[in-house]
Amino acid sequence: MATLLYRLGRASFRRRKAVGVLWLVLLAAVGTAALTLRGETGNNFTMPGTESQRAIDALQHEFPEASGATGVIVVSAPAGRTLQDPTVANQVVGLVKEAGALPGVLAAVDPYQAKAFSPDMRTALINVQFKERADQITEDEKDAFLTSGVAAEQAGFQVEHGGEILGAPPEVGGTEAIGVVIALIVLLVTLGSLVAAGMTMLNALIGVGAGMAGLFALSGVIELTSTAPVLALMLGLAVGIDYSLFITSRHRQNLVEGLEPEEAAGRAVGTAGSAVLFAGVTVIIALAGLSVVNIPFLTVMGLAAAGTVAVAVLVALTLLPALLGFAGLRILPRKLRGAGRHEASAVAAATKEGFGFRWARMVIKLRVPVIIVGILGLGALTLPAPDMRLALPAPGSSAEGSPARLAADVITERFGPGFNGRLALIVSSDSPETTAAAAGQVTTALRGTPNLLLVTPPNPSGDKKTMLLGLIPKDGPTSKSTENLVHEVRERTHNLGGADVSLTGQTAIGIDVSEKLSDAMPIYLLLVVGLSVLLLMLVFRSILVPVKAALGFLLTVGATFGITVFIFQQGHLADLVGLESPGPLVSFLPILLIGILFGLAMDYEVFLVSRMREDFVHGETPYHAVVSGTGHGARVVTAAALIMTSVFAGFVLIEDPIIKSMGFALAIGVAIDAFIVRMTIVPAVMSLLGRGAWWIPRWLDKVLPDVDIEGEKLRKQIDAPPPASSTADPEPVRV
Repeated sequence: MATLLYRLGRASFRRRKAVGVLWLVLLAAVGTAALTLRGETGNNFTMPGTESQRAIDALQHEFPEASGATGVIVVSAPAGRTLQDPTVANQVVGLVKEAGALPGVLAAVDPYQAKAFSPDMRTALINVQFKERADQITEDEKDAFLTSGVAAEQAGFQVEHGGEILGAPPEVGGTEAIGVVIALIVLLVTLGSLVAAGMTMLNALIGVGAGMAGLFALSGVIELTSTAPVLALMLGLAVGIDYSLFITSRHRQNLVEGLEPEEAAGRAVGTAGSAVLFAGVTVIIALAGLSVVNIPFLTVMGLAAAGTVAVAVLVALTLLPALLGFAGLRILPRKLRGAGRHEASAVAAATKEGFGFRWARMVIKLRVPVIIVGILGLGALTLPAPDMRLALPAPGSSAEGSPARLAADVITERFGPGFNGRLALIVSSDSPETTAAAAGQVTTALRGTPNLLLVTPPNPSGDKKTMLLGLIPKDGPTSKSTENLVHEVRERTHNLGGADVSLTGQTAIGIDVSEKLSDAMPIYLLLVVGLSVLLLMLVFRSILVPVKAALGFLLTVGATFGITVFIFQQGHLADLVGLESPGPLVSFLPILLIGILFGLAMDYEVFLVSRMREDFVHGETPYHAVVSGTGHGARVVTAAALIMTSVFAGFVLIEDPIIKSMGFALAIGVAIDAFIVRMTIVPAVMSLLGRGAWWIPRWLDKVLPDVDIEGEKLRKQIDAPPPASSTADPEPVRV
């Protein structure tokens, strides 16, 4: 593999103009496709095979008028007046008529007929039924809904708008660019050259641009959740910068050692590029592996992010060598551009006394305390993790000041938190009589159910074979008591009266999604850990190194979960991240975090340990191999981790709680894995294992293919003298 990438790097360097033009044309093509073919993103978290999804499917068939998205208008009478006043009633009825005539609206329910009043008779709920799903409603229809009720507001009424239709995709604005700016500063400090830093960032941005454009071009035919493009952007930026940094750093090292620019680029792609390819494939496999959970929206998220990472790898291996060719010696700091071999040797010698080498020696000297403190410390951070609760976003978790949040707050205050998490019970059978009887039995069975505030009268379908009952919990949609209520209702009404009874609603869907993901998480974690052991065994020809890497990954995941639960669920230090309403973590965060952190953790493991193995194979003692590997890799790995942490942390500034929690968890996970696990615990454990770290049974060594990740075969091929041409007379043929 290293030899093939070496040739690719030299070819891209030599034909840099053609490669540059090719990428520009490709970028323009996918950009045009994105502009012309782009579809809408949505928040359609479907879950095939669950009871809530079966109920939704039944609604679409039997109650097509109730299968679209819902909105709610919360209208409160002026101070000192109630909804019983005739002038107030006229104003509310007028608002009902206005809402019913809005574009895209099927009907608006009169609160006087539905008795949708607050106990103090000052606030009414106008439920608005739309024709289409929430992700199919146009911006014009949404704007018309949000601007309804102007006349009532002018008359002194308080009018707020909420409901499913206000679930909007998170906006990626200028605040997350702070992470990119910090990444550029880290590149400048690390590389010491504006040209090198700018070129590395440019390469990453081109890869992100191509990946995101391709993703949006596909959104016209593939249904994307609103978080999928943001996740792809996060990962594309982070790994794009990191992968470019690794190859650029090796290229600069080759130049300082006196190699010609083309040869330096070829060797950089052949060695560091091999590690980049392996690391990228690892991330892609982990993300694509989310499809085994068999949840459509999670599969799309994983594949979208995997595609962006694949583009980042391709750009790093092809476009970057071309850009290195354009940069020439300007990729080096000014003082090194004219350095000869003697000066280069002096620079290399000075580098050995850098911080990374001193840090490695200190860690090895204190390896036993370092291992104990590291494991116990990360174990302590894991303690809050068992209390983790998962849910889909609720109206009350929207950003403070947003229309959905204002409406949810008024509903909670005037009606109770359960009105923000209504449930729908579907009763159906082959005959109207059986359905009616079963609906009566269901109503009776639900009396006295803990945490159930209200059961609405049955609403029959056109053929009366299906009935719809509304359930109002006492507590909010993400509370533990509401989760218990869903299970209690299902247990009490299962196949009652010979009819098919199923429970749905956004709250029930969220609970089903969370439970299915929780059940799948151990399986996926086992898959990821097993994959890491096999891949690292293939790369490092060792048994203990992969096991150590997998255990370190488990420490990282546990500590990351613990800190995220501590802040985002329990609310401690929430102000530090701008979190307004602590609550359960979004359902797909843990399993998504496992997949992403696995790939990134293996990145740093490969970049550090491959140098250790390289030096050990070439005759260094285990001690010197660990010091050399850590010392040479510390500067680049530190810079890469700071860049990735900065990029992820930039997304914490977004108000959307889902993106905020994802950005925080990824940022803290990368920091823990890079600085505590890989840079501290790994050198300590490797030095403790000594030669045993590289032991592998002979039979297994023969079975495993040699991927040559550190470029050993490439080095032998380059260093081998050319075959001597023979000028002697040929030996005479004997008869």
